[in-house]
Amino acid sequence: MTPDLLFALSLFAAATVFSPGPNNLMLMTSGANFGLRRTLPHLAGVAYGFPLMILPVGLGVMQVFEIWPFANTLLKVVSVVYLLWLAWKIANQAAPGETGSNARPLSFMQAAAFQWVNPKAWSMALGAITLYAASRDLVAVAWVSGTYAVIGTASAVTWTVLGTGLRRWLDHPGRLRLFNWSMAAILLAAMVPVLFG
Repeated sequence: MTPDLLFALSLFAAATVFSPGPNNLMLMTSGANFGLRRTLPHLAGVAYGFPLMILPVGLGVMQVFEIWPFANTLLKVVSVVYLLWLAWKIANQAAPGETGSNARPLSFMQAAAFQWVNPKAWSMALGAITLYAASRDLVAVAWVSGTYAVIGTASAVTWTVLGTGLRRWLDHPGRLRLFNWSMAAILLAAMVPVLFG
């Protein structure tokens, strides 16, 4: 990969991973509810789950959508159902430590698996592979994956720290409830252009 192409890929990756979307909104919500330390597995699942997803997508999985266009519709349906469930879970999340609360952040595996039903992740992966690894050979796909690992880590840390910065303000149950409901609504709104655009 040439330096110019790597620079362009880095800008593309930064624009796609730093913009609001399900991963970033969930990381910010988790940071606000649980703090940085407890959110680290979730953070790592996002930061490294997506680059790990890029490898099989770039090396052949994306052909499924070319062969069977219905697979794209099926992915959207599964994604909408899962995102509705996540939004409900975020909106109704009790504060950690509240009586009867079993609230906990996503694990590494849950966050990494989420990438496979996240429509924004699919759009980012297909776009990055098409633009920067058109040959779909292992080296080109690995460059895309590695670039996303580095820039995605910076994004995941940034969004989680933004959430942790809100913790003091959200120490009141009413404000935390409002924040969680707002994040759930924004999560659903962020999906509209990806699903219907």
